[in-house]
Amino acid sequence: MHRPTVRVSELPTPCLLLDPAALERNAARMASRLRRHPGVALRQHVKTAKSPEIARRVQRALAAAGVPDAGVTVSTLAEAEAFAPSFAGPLYAVGLVPAKVPRLAALGGAGTVDDAEVVPRLAEAVPRGLVLRLFVELDVGQGRAGVDPEGPRLPAIAAAIAREPSLALAGVLTHAGHAYDARSSAELCCIAESERAGAVHAASVLRAAGHEVPAVSVGSTPTALAAERLDGVTEVRAGVFVLSDLFQSGLNETPVEDVAASVLASVIGVHGERVLLDAGALALSKDRSLDGQGGGYGEVRALDGSELPGRPRVHALNQEHGFVRWSGTRPEVGDRLRVLPNHACLTAAQHHAYHVVEGERVLEVWPRVVGF
Repeated sequence: MHRPTVRVSELPTPCLLLDPAALERNAARMASRLRRHPGVALRQHVKTAKSPEIARRVQRALAAAGVPDAGVTVSTLAEAEAFAPSFAGPLYAVGLVPAKVPRLAALGGAGTVDDAEVVPRLAEAVPRGLVLRLFVELDVGQGRAGVDPEGPRLPAIAAAIAREPSLALAGVLTHAGHAYDARSSAELCCIAESERAGAVHAASVLRAAGHEVPAVSVGSTPTALAAERLDGVTEVRAGVFVLSDLFQSGLNETPVEDVAASVLASVIGVHGERVLLDAGALALSKDRSLDGQGGGYGEVRALDGSELPGRPRVHALNQEHGFVRWSGTRPEVGDRLRVLPNHACLTAAQHHAYHVVEGERVLEVWPRVVGF
């Protein structure tokens, strides 16, 4: 692992910074929440951090809290291949197509399916001598992918899997992505319970039909933190919790100080109340998840991460430019600032590595998994 001797003020901009203390607090918070639900494991979703080192930090937090570790969830096969040496049996939680089966099966991974007609084609793509585990994806309200937990397609998919020697039913899986639209703690709790109930009901339907259902998997960071009960669930999948971001802070009422990743930017222009940064869409992303919480593309902070008067935000972006409305004492060209991201997943995706910092010191550089 590369250990640079540079200071934060010497880093090239824009680049991605990581506060390891905030990361540890976030991991401990999730482990503490899941500890309330004995026997329920965390299968951390690594699509946010894309870092084996960060995943190991989460593992240690789980072990310290006595929470079972179910491995990792991935969104790309590049992630599956990068994490497989240290985290057995990665779950690829994106609809699986036959062309991706050989790579996933070779890793001992699991996939998802929501269409009985696709099952024979997936089976044909499994390399000889291997068995691919499949989760049946359920739609519990998001309306993206998955089948109705109470509809006829669910048992049909399980039956199709059972007919194929190269496939095995791993369980049922949900993603309550609509939890991100919640506007109150009570609404989040309601969505979390609806997700749990849908997954448990689906598992009971399949078991009544004679199928073994080893895993009942639910997940999103908001529902994982809000769930009041998880009986009948075997594992929770969540990922963005470990970095947090401005949207999660508002949604889950977690401290802004626990936003672990930020973008280091330089001031490249000062024109009255308009300040230009060298962090544009390619450094911050164009995520607009904060439109209901003040808007903009990220909160601007001082170089040391402290809050600035008026809490300025990046209000507009070009590809390489960030525009900030500034009041009070203005910065100078060449000054460095941090930008807290709206959505950690999309902001971090623009960068190849984390610069792990403590105060002004750069402790380490942790690479991120890139590619698909």
